[in-house]
Amino acid sequence: MSAVSESVPPFPQVSGASWRSGVPLAWRNITADRRRFLRSSCGIGFAVLLMLLQFGFRSAFLESALAVIKNIDGDIFIVSSTKFRFGRKDPFSRRQLYAARAIEGVESVRPVYGEWLTSQWKNPQTQKTYNVQVLGFDPDQPVFLFPEVNDNLARLRQPDTAMFDDRARRTIGSADAATTTELARRSVHIIGNFSLGPDFTTDGTVILSDRNFFKYFPPRADGGVELPDVEFGVVRVAKGYRVSEVQTALRQSLPASVTILTKAELIALEEKFQNGVSPVGPIFLLGAAIGFAVGMLISYQILFTDLSDQLPQYATLKAMGYENQYLVSVVLQQAFLCGMVGFIPAWTVGGLLYHLIGEITLLPMHLSFAIAGSAFVMTIAMCLISSAFAMRRVLTADPAELFR
Repeated sequence: MSAVSESVPPFPQVSGASWRSGVPLAWRNITADRRRFLRSSCGIGFAVLLMLLQFGFRSAFLESALAVIKNIDGDIFIVSSTKFRFGRKDPFSRRQLYAARAIEGVESVRPVYGEWLTSQWKNPQTQKTYNVQVLGFDPDQPVFLFPEVNDNLARLRQPDTAMFDDRARRTIGSADAATTTELARRSVHIIGNFSLGPDFTTDGTVILSDRNFFKYFPPRADGGVELPDVEFGVVRVAKGYRVSEVQTALRQSLPASVTILTKAELIALEEKFQNGVSPVGPIFLLGAAIGFAVGMLISYQILFTDLSDQLPQYATLKAMGYENQYLVSVVLQQAFLCGMVGFIPAWTVGGLLYHLIGEITLLPMHLSFAIAGSAFVMTIAMCLISSAFAMRRVLTADPAELFR
């Protein structure tokens, strides 16, 4: 009773109460029982933390899948028309690159080769073999944005040399300069490292020159001499030309067997696959939805219990002349504050877990403003929705119950 008498004005406000008069009452209601307040914060915080982790894994999943594309220096990409994701073997004829170089506005067209199926890598420490992502390029036509790769172009021209991702998963081992191991059952000498990181399907990446790539993964020859197929044709647009105009010219000149995409369109294509086709992306969204549902149940139980215990207070307010509008505003404020006190510790613990998980899994786990903002909005929403169901106890409160 003391909470009510100290938090409301001495005279009834039949038309409702201001935010300033309502917040103290809602705050006193949720902090009246300190132990219950702590349990409530932990319960809601658990649901918030679950949503934060699901959002974080999904963001890391997408960012790691796009990392290679973002580190390729190009304006337009030529890919097979049937290619729907980066890490899928689907080459096209190298002759299309020669045709593309003849288009006005094209400064350069550089090939990128890729292998994901037969690229067995021997762990230098355990001697066990694992599949890795192998990318090849012409050192005379640099195509990657990794500074370490561009600093070692001359050394990559040497036979049987490669560079290894120093952020690869520990299961495939570590290989720094002067390490010799096997790739595709042939000896390979590591001359340096670059930093990329794994994704959910690739444990690590090896980069070779095109000559070494053909040596480890020789092209199929179906009679006669055939130029090796390429996975990506990376086009740079000359100064003074618009990317969209050059893209249109390429589409008109090249056959339907290839697709012409800008870098943004290639990224969008990869995101579409990961979000809609790959099972991993939707799983994390489902996990976030489950966290939201769990949070609603927890917050409903908390609010329903609190309102049931505080029912005599609300009945007293109704007897004093306060309308339902004011009582509803207090319940909503109470729900909002419950969400706030649950979100703050979850956000703090989430930041620590993001860092820890990122160090262990080598995934780009970053608690960004967008992730925190989305989790906060969902937290407040689940508490407010729960309060809409729980406030029936308040609206049906009978002042006569005080005298029973």
